[in-house]
Amino acid sequence: MEAIAYIKYLRVSEKKLKSLSRLAIKLPVSEAIDRLLIGGTKSAKILADAIKSASSNAKNNLKLDNANLRIKTIEVLKGPIFKRWQPVSRGMAHQIKKRTTHIKVILEEFKSSGKKELPGLPNVKHLGK
Repeated sequence: MEAIAYIKYLRVSEKKLKSLSRLAIKLPVSEAIDRLLIGGTKSAKILADAIKSASSNAKNNLKLDNANLRIKTIEVLKGPIFKRWQPVSRGMAHQIKKRTTHIKVILEEFKSSGKKELPGLPNVKHLGK
């Protein structure tokens, strides 16, 4: 089963969130939140809140266990741009673009096994000599 959370019209640039979203893909929910909040930036807090929202949706709506949830995808899309004007010399004005962003977080349930693997990497067996 998949749990989804949408957060729209965030006052953060898309570029700032895309780089952070790559850090959290294929990680368990609690580990992804911890990894994001180490940075201490506004965009990291917003992304962590989106993941928490998807986790709450999974727990309350789908009756899934939070310990068995992993981030499947995080989509960061452009929102509308607010256009403002800044007066400058000689009676002119320069345009200022205030960008917005939409986030879609999808969590999936996984079956935990006894051994611990690194997320996102293939399980490689070491051949001893």
